[in-house]
Amino acid sequence: MLRSRAAALALAMTLAFASPAVAQSTADTAPSTGFAPVQVARGAHGMVVSQDALATRAGVAILKEGGNAVDAAVAVGFALAVTMPRAGNLGGGGFMVIHRAGKERGTDTTIDYREAAPAAIDAGSFLDAHGAADPRKSRNSGLAVGVPGTVAGLALAHEKYGSGKFTLAQLIAPAIRLARAGIPVENDLLDSLLLASPRLAQWPSSARIFVKPDGAAFVPSERLVQRDLADTLSAIAKEGPSAFYSGPLADKIAAAVQGAGGVMTAQDLHSYRAVERPPVRGTYRGYDIVSMPPPSSGGTLLVEILNILEGFPLGDAGRQLGFDSPRALHLAIEAMKLAYADRAEFLGDSDAVNVPVDRLISKPYGEKLRGEIDPTRARPARELRPNSPALGVGSGGNTTHFSVVDRDGNAVANTYSLNFNFGLGLVAEGTGVLLNNTMDDFAARPGAPNAFGLVGGPANAPGPNKRPLSSMTPAIVLKDGRPAIVTGAPGGSRIITAVLQVILNVIDYRRDIGDAVAAPRVHHQWIPDQVVVERTLPAATAAALEAMGHTVRIGPPSGSAHSIAAVDGGYEGAADGRARGALAAGD
Repeated sequence: MLRSRAAALALAMTLAFASPAVAQSTADTAPSTGFAPVQVARGAHGMVVSQDALATRAGVAILKEGGNAVDAAVAVGFALAVTMPRAGNLGGGGFMVIHRAGKERGTDTTIDYREAAPAAIDAGSFLDAHGAADPRKSRNSGLAVGVPGTVAGLALAHEKYGSGKFTLAQLIAPAIRLARAGIPVENDLLDSLLLASPRLAQWPSSARIFVKPDGAAFVPSERLVQRDLADTLSAIAKEGPSAFYSGPLADKIAAAVQGAGGVMTAQDLHSYRAVERPPVRGTYRGYDIVSMPPPSSGGTLLVEILNILEGFPLGDAGRQLGFDSPRALHLAIEAMKLAYADRAEFLGDSDAVNVPVDRLISKPYGEKLRGEIDPTRARPARELRPNSPALGVGSGGNTTHFSVVDRDGNAVANTYSLNFNFGLGLVAEGTGVLLNNTMDDFAARPGAPNAFGLVGGPANAPGPNKRPLSSMTPAIVLKDGRPAIVTGAPGGSRIITAVLQVILNVIDYRRDIGDAVAAPRVHHQWIPDQVVVERTLPAATAAALEAMGHTVRIGPPSGSAHSIAAVDGGYEGAADGRARGALAAGD
């Protein structure tokens, strides 16, 4: 039985990779973001949306062969480790939200496979001799590498929530073929390799894979072959996740980290566990919100902001609160400020510190914060926390999100990352595995900003085995117990607000998913006291925000929010054009 299914799957994968039409039922183009069009597809039975077309087709092929959303998500996650090395990964970590169709309310779940600090990390690990935060340690040395969680997380998802129709080896098989045969250097891969060549070239083990022998970057039409990564994937397929977390692979990863000045040991890898956690749950205008708990701040802040906004009549054009109106954007911005101030004070790894999630996501607390908002004027950020530092905003295109729904209504929202593009830039010799630099997401000391300008306090201080606070916000929105929206995004500190705006655009402004994803986004993270807007926001809107007292700055694109919405007759997927090469494809 398994042999015949494997043969059928191999045929389906061959056909899917050969022709987009096999994996895509109907497709058109939504309004442009101003960066690239949002590609929209419809599927009668299921949908996969990811940053890379080859990875999306791997997931759709699994759905067509009778796999469920978790099976497809595991195949996509391993494939992206090959096709999108800047963010897809085996050497990083992330979060998965799972909706289980037909189950009682409250049985949805999440898998936390965030990177963990090695046991030798302590509160002073990322400080200089004078006690100041030293970003070189937390971003550019082996100390920056957290114990990778992706392999453990994807394997746990498959073991507990897969359909049982596929072995882990069958779900990894497409990734192995892509790594061994090579993939075309185009779209996002081409862009990212061109930008990251200097970072990759400083590590000989990385340069041998990602930089040509003469030192030049890859050009279009060339192929990227990753034989060591294929061997690593093959070992995991044969032996399971233990092949990654113990034995020769673990020894090689630990040696690479220590050689770069880090403290990770093979025992740190052997001790790592992915953790299943109850999701953060909220409600918004008759919809159920299901998202990630700590050590992600995403779900908590998403529900907190929605609770604040629920008391305002957003979408009411008669009150000048319609789609993209300055007054509606102002209310959202003020709610963002309040939530991000709470993030800095309260959020951290809930296994190590007490995080008051229940209070932060309660309706009464949202009502209290709503009362602090002036509907016509911006409130200075320093009034929220008078002793706050003045810091800069960072950006991030170093994470990736994918969304999956199957014919039964099971759904997966998954976001994972290496932190920076290509993480530390270091490939562990002989493994093909790029290593993360996620330890920078700790607050090296209170008030010291990370690379994305986010600040924190003791709740997010580094420590042995702790998981640093994240902004990743994979989210599933349910209506009457069925998936209505599946979404998430990359973008560092801007992830939460990107996801928020996709949800608002669908629920409050009744936009279809293509329009909801394409719409210009705004972002405020409390400190610094400025609104970062995409360049596609109309100049008149920006001027109106400034007239209300906001400081407005044009920033980079705000993440690629690959999303799915339920529609009559099935599902509609939107591949965000803010990065090239994404694909939505239906079953």
